[in-house]
Amino acid sequence: MISADDVRRIALSLPETVEKEAWSMPTFRVAGKMYITVPDDQTSFAVRCPRHERAELIAAEPGKFWVPPHEAGSSWVRVRLAALEGLDELRDILVDSWRQAAPDRLAEEHPDLRPGATAGE
Repeated sequence: MISADDVRRIALSLPETVEKEAWSMPTFRVAGKMYITVPDDQTSFAVRCPRHERAELIAAEPGKFWVPPHEAGSSWVRVRLAALEGLDELRDILVDSWRQAAPDRLAEEHPDLRPGATAGE
């Protein structure tokens, strides 16, 4: 089963990612921008997601993606760890969020980091 430790391991493998505690939970940042949070129950994590895409994700897979009421106005979506199909899907979700937060120069330096690419490609 995929765990919060897998989220941490993959996040910290992404370029210039640092872990910082905020709101009593681990957060992961690139160039000072947060792109992952792991709430303290560690059954889900939150990632950046444009609002127009978020509604589609939730409609397509409501057992996997959700937004708590207090985050409805944000550009974040929660992902249930138990609903993920494997580490490749987890990596794709984390890489997508990383690319949204990373400065253009960093994303350009790492064209191999894109959803669907195998780690080390």
